[in-house]
Order: sequence, then structure tokens, then C-alpha cells
Amino acid sequence: MYKRIVLAYDGSETGQKALLDALDIAQWSHAELHLIAVMPPAAPLVAVEGVVYDSALQEELRRNYQAILDDGLRRLADAGYPARGEVLVGDQVEAITSYARRVDADLIVVGHKHLDSWAARWWRASRSPALIEHAHCSVLVVITR
Repeated sequence: MYKRIVLAYDGSETGQKALLDALDIAQWSHAELHLIAVMPPAAPLVAVEGVVYDSALQEELRRNYQAILDDGLRRLADAGYPARGEVLVGDQVEAITSYARRVDADLIVVGHKHLDSWAARWWRASRSPALIEHAHCSVLVVITR
């Protein structure tokens, strides 16, 4: 049985399906549920004066990720299952696996959308295989088409 589940949530259709599946598993196993939204690190802007970081843009991005996370937490609360949530910054795989280790998770849940063409698959390389390789616990990849 699972005791702690980490769901990497991005608010997409696939993410919402993963949220429902994680909720079902958490309810069935009476597990603690943790939602995380992983924001990419600040990208430097190259200017004539050198490298510049746009803190206003970074703050807006953080607010967007917090809104996504808050939406997921609200959905769980509406279903009667409170969860913990946190916005993380960094590489997706590293952030997810580090957080899962920190909370001693038994399961990581992520959504994945199958892409039909080889070009689409190549362009938007999946992070799921890397996550599976780096995770210390089980990983559930919820697939949608």
C-alpha cells in the first residue's frame, strides 16, 4: 500500500487525468498526497550590457505556476481530499525525484500525452523515461491520447 504519493501537476488535460488517478489511489490506500508544479529555472536575457535576468517575468511565471498548483489543490479539496502543494524550480526530473525523496514518497504520478507523429515525439521529447530511471520509488505514468 502507498503511504505518500507525489503528483507532478501541470494543469493540462493529461495532468487532470493524472490528478484523478492519483486521487483514486490515495483514497484507496489512505495515502498522503503531495502536488508539485515544476517551473523551469530563470532564463537569462542577453543584452548589450551583458546577461540580464527579468525578475518581473520570473515573478509572473511563478504566479502562473502557483495558480496551476492552487487549481489542483482546489480540485482535490472539492473531492474531499486535502493535499499539500509546492511550486518547485529547476529541471523537471531532478525536481520531482528530489522532492519525492524528501517526503519519502512510495509513488510518483505524472501525466503523459501520446503524440501521433514521429516528428511530434522527437520535437517534444518525453521526460517520463528519465524520470523512471532516476526515481527511487514506483512511477505511474497516466497516458492520454
